[in-house]
Amino acid sequence: MAFKMKYSIVQKYIPVNTKRRSGLKNLGIEFIVAHDTGNDGSTAVGNVNYYTNSANVESASAHTFIDDEVIIECVPLTEKAWHVLYNVTTDNDLYGFDSNDHAIGVELCYSNKKGNINNQEAYKRYVWYMAYLCNKYGLNPLKRISGHNELDPNRKSDPFKNALKIMGISKAQFLNDVAAELKDCSTPESPIKTEVSEDDEPMKLDKWALDMLVKNLTDFKDKGFFTDEAWITKAKNGTLTASELAFLNTILIARAVKK
Repeated sequence: MAFKMKYSIVQKYIPVNTKRRSGLKNLGIEFIVAHDTGNDGSTAVGNVNYYTNSANVESASAHTFIDDEVIIECVPLTEKAWHVLYNVTTDNDLYGFDSNDHAIGVELCYSNKKGNINNQEAYKRYVWYMAYLCNKYGLNPLKRISGHNELDPNRKSDPFKNALKIMGISKAQFLNDVAAELKDCSTPESPIKTEVSEDDEPMKLDKWALDMLVKNLTDFKDKGFFTDEAWITKAKNGTLTASELAFLNTILIARAVKK
């Protein structure tokens, strides 16, 4: 199923081979851990900058920070992040896996007394991104999302007893919102068309041109300009269309400018 990209996802990665980002690959995503920053009014950009500046000072990290304006992935989703203690075994009891090895950690930025973040807009992006991950990894949002406070109840209150409680949102409502968003944003991969233009037909390329396209797309993915392996697979098997390549080219240019 294709997924409706309501919001842009920015990749702004913490330096690799540091305490916060080891570069170690995860072992396959089995669930998602919902967090909040625990820091009233701190933004996604502010948190990622802090993590970057203290990359060799502390080891705690997360994959993604979300506020009312932006969604930032600061650790690649293919890598481990250090967002739940290994010596707390609730995640093993619930899922049979350690969170750092098999889960994506997502941080919600929020406002309480400071009020500089629009909680409603931040929550919309948080829910959408959770649905995006469920679509990407084939996860049931009603069964495969846990709060940090549920995995480490003696130390943590995020997000269900902190940010989401401040917003008046229960765990049940949150999970149902993610499930509804997943359904709303999931569309058939190949809708039926009565007419097919040349731009919607697979491109006919010579082998040298096809090999160059695959190599360049692979390089862009390795550099973090996009994360979906499907683009490379379509190029390899000769099913990439001109319109898809034009769309991908637009995304790559936009992200290259940001970097």
